[in-house]
Amino acid sequence: MATKASSITRRFATGLAAAVFAFFFAVGSLAADDPRPVVDASKLPVEKIENSRLPTLHIVGDSTVRGGGSGNGIVGWGERIRPFFDMNKINVVNDAIAGRSARSYFAEGRWDRVSRLLKPGDVVIIQFGHNDQGRIGDPANKHRADGGGIGPEIAYDTMTNGTRVAVHTFGWYMTYFVTDAEKRGATVIICSPIPHKQKWEAMRDFADIAAWDAEVAKDQGASFIDLTMVITDAYRKMGMEKVQELFADKGTHTTDAGAQLNASCVIAGLKGLQPDPLAAFFSEKAKAIQPWAPGNDVTNVSDVLR
Repeated sequence: MATKASSITRRFATGLAAAVFAFFFAVGSLAADDPRPVVDASKLPVEKIENSRLPTLHIVGDSTVRGGGSGNGIVGWGERIRPFFDMNKINVVNDAIAGRSARSYFAEGRWDRVSRLLKPGDVVIIQFGHNDQGRIGDPANKHRADGGGIGPEIAYDTMTNGTRVAVHTFGWYMTYFVTDAEKRGATVIICSPIPHKQKWEAMRDFADIAAWDAEVAKDQGASFIDLTMVITDAYRKMGMEKVQELFADKGTHTTDAGAQLNASCVIAGLKGLQPDPLAAFFSEKAKAIQPWAPGNDVTNVSDVLR
């Protein structure tokens, strides 16, 4: 009987060990393939203002704006936008960081750093949305999800250290960024997120985020570029076969070529603004890009890849 019991115990222990190993192996695999990684900011260089006498374009956003720099081929459009500007007229500083939502960018004090640098005449482009969606409190969202809408509602999230924190709506954070920048004399442009690889052929991506972005911009006197649709129009002109080559993963992050295309789409969107606060700072390369307007097939931006 003792021998039989020992055998059962050994089989149970062996099975449990295998299950534990399989669980952690699966978790490790998921982490390796994580489409929304939280990059360690201490390992990224902080871009600095080169000429304090010039106005500065600050770019705020997530990994679709600035990749994590891990050598995995992911490049954000903010890393490829400098050639469209005359560096003798304006500084371009990419303050985006991978894995952040509007909520976590605010909570980590990253906006405060940008805010302290702002001066009259500066321009800020803000793009969030990829990490903002999902259920507050869901571990998969890594304490990044914020509330839906633009209102004053508050929810609560319990952090890994047990601290209970207040979570605002997506629009609350965006409104804070806009009003704070405007108080310092800066002009703000809000962009809706770049679309996923799978969500542009037969539908529009980020409909809710874009609507909240547009509403905040209207309420606060900021500009709004529906970058989701500027890029979608370019993708539809190119076709899926070519678009697939612009992504470095399953459907969120772009390659160098994809980042170049999206940067040119940002320029097309800027040119569609009335007025365009950055028009005086464009380089010759930017002058070749036609302005974008809803419903107009003016996206010659794919030419930048030729």
